[in-house]
Amino acid sequence: MAKGRESDVNKAAAKPADAQADGTTRLVLVTGPSGAGRTTAIAALEDLGYEAINNLPLSLVPRLLDGPLPRPMALGIDVGNRDFSAAALIELIDRITRAPGLRLEVLYLDASAEALIRRYSETRRRHPLLPEAQPVAGIEQELDLLAPIRMRADVLLDTSAMSPHDLRAEVARWFDMGEIARLAISIHSFSYKRGTPRGLDMMFDCRFLTNPHWVPDLRPLTGLDPAVAAHVAGDPRFADFLSRVCGLLLFQLPAHIDEGKAHLAVGFGCTGGQHRSVVMTEAVSKALAQAGWQVSKRHRELERRAQTLPAGKGAKGA
Repeated sequence: MAKGRESDVNKAAAKPADAQADGTTRLVLVTGPSGAGRTTAIAALEDLGYEAINNLPLSLVPRLLDGPLPRPMALGIDVGNRDFSAAALIELIDRITRAPGLRLEVLYLDASAEALIRRYSETRRRHPLLPEAQPVAGIEQELDLLAPIRMRADVLLDTSAMSPHDLRAEVARWFDMGEIARLAISIHSFSYKRGTPRGLDMMFDCRFLTNPHWVPDLRPLTGLDPAVAAHVAGDPRFADFLSRVCGLLLFQLPAHIDEGKAHLAVGFGCTGGQHRSVVMTEAVSKALAQAGWQVSKRHRELERRAQTLPAGKGAKGA
């Protein structure tokens, strides 16, 4: 994988540290010539847990930063903005550097003129600085315009030989706030009779477990009811199944992160989507959350059931 030139990287930025380790909020300002990969980098930072805003006019940045930032932020600055100038951007960098409570890092995405010309040729886009001229003229002008900004970069990545996947990996290497913070996991329960949910990455069949449907007192309840959960957990195969599923997920999650995934969807299905799959979804979600992962859960059939019930009546156990 192509790597950024270490000689161009501020040594003070040596290896990414926790964004809140020193009590400040991390702010990454992303800039560089058009076509060098700013949009890809902004998307990668958003997947890493940053609040990302691209192409924000310089004049609006101070207003955005006036109040406290709830989480780390990434701002993409483009030369095509109506109020862009190198002098204004340098002044903004100095202003943010002096601001208490903020830890500014300037990420400059560089690329050779040859690489940028090739990319413009492949996409057939016009250059934002000189849309009526050949891209090479706009590229040369932009590189000259950004030269002072390049000198102020804390992290400089030469993307000339990088694929988008390479760039995302390099951005993660510098700005990752921790593996767990950047993979969102959603756990779904569903009924096989209604089809599998779209977008699942992994799916587990719960129909071999003891079915509460055949217990008259449990039939109208859902897997959210403690009595139903206890009944399903009473199956001698349940504990081993739960342990194996959680073990598999905890083993695979870091590998999904290494591949650049930002979201993983896992489904548990049963016949009606009301009992066994719900119990497993709740149990696995709890186990992953206790391990520190960011987890959300959704019970598709219970949501459908609630929508069809008369007003004021909810699903029992929900």
